[in-house]
Amino acid sequence: MPLTRRQAGALALATIPLGGRSTAATDRQPEALAMTADLILVNGRFTTLDPEHPAPEAVAIAEGRFQAVGSTAEIRALAGQDTQVVDLGARRVIPGLIDSHMHIIRGGLNYNMELRWDGVRSLADAMDMLRQQAAVTPPPQWVRVVGGFTEHQFAEKRLPTLEEINAAAPETPVFILHLYDRALLNQAALRAAGYTRDTQDPPGGEIQRDASGEPTGLLLASPNATILYATLAKGPKLPPEYQLNSTRHFMREMNRLGVTGVIDAGGGYQNYPDDYAVIEKLHADGQLTLRIAYNLFTQKPKEELADFQSWSTQVTPGQGDDLYRHNGAGEMLVYSAADFEDFRVERPDLPASMEAELEPVVRLLAENRWPWRLHATYDQTIERALDVFEKVDRDIPLQGLNWFFDHAETISDRNIDRIAALGGGIAVQHRMAFQGEYFVERYGAEAAKATPPVAKMLAAGLKVGAGTDATRVASYNPWVSLSWLTTGKTVGGLALYPEENLLDREAALALWTHGNTWFSGEVGKKGQIAPGQLADLAVLDRDYLAVPDSEIAEIESVLTMLGGAIVHGSGDFTGMAPPLPPAMPDWSPVRRFGGYQRADGQQATTRFACACDSACGVHGHEHARAWRASVPTGDEAGFWGALGCSCWAF
Repeated sequence: MPLTRRQAGALALATIPLGGRSTAATDRQPEALAMTADLILVNGRFTTLDPEHPAPEAVAIAEGRFQAVGSTAEIRALAGQDTQVVDLGARRVIPGLIDSHMHIIRGGLNYNMELRWDGVRSLADAMDMLRQQAAVTPPPQWVRVVGGFTEHQFAEKRLPTLEEINAAAPETPVFILHLYDRALLNQAALRAAGYTRDTQDPPGGEIQRDASGEPTGLLLASPNATILYATLAKGPKLPPEYQLNSTRHFMREMNRLGVTGVIDAGGGYQNYPDDYAVIEKLHADGQLTLRIAYNLFTQKPKEELADFQSWSTQVTPGQGDDLYRHNGAGEMLVYSAADFEDFRVERPDLPASMEAELEPVVRLLAENRWPWRLHATYDQTIERALDVFEKVDRDIPLQGLNWFFDHAETISDRNIDRIAALGGGIAVQHRMAFQGEYFVERYGAEAAKATPPVAKMLAAGLKVGAGTDATRVASYNPWVSLSWLTTGKTVGGLALYPEENLLDREAALALWTHGNTWFSGEVGKKGQIAPGQLADLAVLDRDYLAVPDSEIAEIESVLTMLGGAIVHGSGDFTGMAPPLPPAMPDWSPVRRFGGYQRADGQQATTRFACACDSACGVHGHEHARAWRASVPTGDEAGFWGALGCSCWAF
């Protein structure tokens, strides 16, 4: 008999490690309660996800951890002369959100260079943004729209034509990435990339041509997305000091949405340790506003084992601290095990060599007690990978390694049980919210009803976590994922799932908080508003547990705390977070448009245009409007722009 949504929710709460308190946290309680609180939060509607104290009236924080939860009187008794007391105005408060699969390190390097169409509701608005940005982007820079949207979110239900893109930006190179299936380039971008009638199609990719053989500007992944990312990599790079600024702005954008933690899934051309210099400098300088656990992604096809042999001598899982720590291997272990998630083309068959190449890597990881994650869209990929994992398990038990699959949209019941038997987990992402229409077109609505079957995973006792896989397909906005998990709808409004594959709101929130701590080996350390845990939380602009389904994706945080320190404040809490320096360069799309675009038309621009959280004496918070009125372009001819990024699709 199918599970109801409430039953599925109960399973989510029951099967995710709840413990609330690690042994260390329990041991420190008498000492903690004897301390004076650094900060007290009152008049909030707290969803702690701690079954022992599910809905307290107030919370005390001391030394970066939750000190106590309880009645207002109990908590106020912990106040001292220097304790700060913050009235939350009866707003909903949740544990800080954790994204179990995101590319925050790579994404931060080029965030300031990207025009984000995330959340834009009409193609007309998107093209207006493109025209405005093209007008202020100096040579030799490109305007880049790199993922996070789908044509189905637009009222027009279509992408722009090449003619429209060329009319909007006749001279400035424009690159628009749509999911993993295509990129649209204007003529200026074709020239900048060096594509001519003589350019050969790469394996698995297509450069579309007109009747005379000239490239039109449409690049297709057929099904390999290498052509899309290799083309994007031809664009200019940000200098290191701008990459530092860009990463800080991306982290603050995540804080605005209530995110306090990310498990970074690595990425192509993201070599360790060289390409981690920016994030490690920010960590050393005390400028991280997210907790980051990072996985290492192999970089050399046919040399994957050598990569992991080398890295295993340089770093160990868990090495680091509560802000920045190593998390193991993946999501790429060997290139032959990687499938593609472009549902507009047929599922690719993996090469016969996959098992022979995967086994020595998995064996090495198991011997060194390295957790791993493996990208797998299709059940066929999972089936073959599990054959390898079970073989290794017979010699080196995998229990306790916290290994897991990412994505798993078409996983079978049988393979769910096999993963459970080996002690593994699955991290799911809301890619179907962006590609569901294409999946239904190819495989039918019936096949789409459990893509992935989250409720079945929970019923089988699997560890399940949630994330986004941002930024190149799905948006980084966690509330879009929470909407998808609870309503089953795509961003285009298509209802994919029956009731039995939906979660109730608290169960979905559990997957985005303490459920994800298993995937980084931090159970009991964070993810709940519970005494002894790290004081990460978000105060929401509307009540997640009560708003209509249609408003879930529009939720933002008005106050975000990391270890009790305020890292984002808006509305009544404006000015409470340390200000950021302005986004660099001065013509950055972040200055004009911010990040995720709200449906009510009140975009993030006023919060991000000058990157401050307090009004200035001249413009108040209307920095974006003032900037538009008199654009300070400056001479950027010698400046080289956004990150030369991966030619791999993840």
